[in-house]
Amino acid sequence: MSTTGLATGLTTGAANDVAAMNKALAAEHAAIYAYGLMGARTTGSLRAKVTAAFDAHRARRDQLRALISSGGGKPAEPEAAYTLPVVPGNATEAVRLAVLVEAGVTAAYLELTAAAQATTRRMAALAMQESAVRSYGFRPTVTAFPGMPPRAPQPPSPTPTG
Repeated sequence: MSTTGLATGLTTGAANDVAAMNKALAAEHAAIYAYGLMGARTTGSLRAKVTAAFDAHRARRDQLRALISSGGGKPAEPEAAYTLPVVPGNATEAVRLAVLVEAGVTAAYLELTAAAQATTRRMAALAMQESAVRSYGFRPTVTAFPGMPPRAPQPPSPTPTG
């Protein structure tokens, strides 16, 4: 068993935690990149939401870097650029990208919820919750039962004439 973490004296559990933290850190790096691009292409209240998300992901990135370093690991570095699933040219595309980014960040933290340290598990669960809430904050409407067909439109009610 020769993993990078074990070579630096980390236990197997701690090495697994560092690997999971680095996956979450890589997702945070990608989110920061995407929100930076969105911030440059949005205005008004959407830009305010994008800026808040950018700041939140920077804070999580810094927290993860500190946790990884304090655990004896080497934090993942950001890529020079990322291939985005949507390059936002308008507000609708920016919202779509934000929702996709948050879904990816949520998924990246999922593995970390099985960390050996309770404080790390709690941080991961909170990060997932924040990401999910941010994602729904970008959506203009929320479906009560995702995946269910929409309700049929109600016929107009008759109005009294007289």
